[in-house]
Amino acid sequence: MATKFYAFSAFLRQDEHMASPTSALGRVRTFEALDAKTTERLHRALAESEDTTVFVNGTALQLPKDAHDALLEVLNRFAAGESVSIGTTELLLNTSQAAQMAGISNSYLRKLADAGIIPVEYRGTHRRIRPSAIQAWLDQRPAKESEAKDLPTG
Repeated sequence: MATKFYAFSAFLRQDEHMASPTSALGRVRTFEALDAKTTERLHRALAESEDTTVFVNGTALQLPKDAHDALLEVLNRFAAGESVSIGTTELLLNTSQAAQMAGISNSYLRKLADAGIIPVEYRGTHRRIRPSAIQAWLDQRPAKESEAKDLPTG
């Protein structure tokens, strides 16, 4: 599965007074604590060595430092007998940031959101929009189609 990179950080820095994007916890998966025997073995192994080797389909892989640190954090929590939840963080944009990313006016973006064309999440009374929703709208939108044609009539 390919990962898209959303290049919105550069234009957000242009306006120093604009708020920073907020983050939301995306897909979360929880893993139950390990049994006592496995927990004890894992705790001993982690205490004895700083070397972690990962084998995938018989191939040894050396993890980058951030991945190594994340894996050790998970394993240490398992060794402490804890359940572990893993999630991804996703940035959420306010309507001004989302409009800037899409290259449209704030009022037009709000109309698209109100019409359900661009999905929005609410944090209290404030609209928040995922960059992936803006990118999906941009990807499906014909390059020269007028903005008025996107909105429902009536």
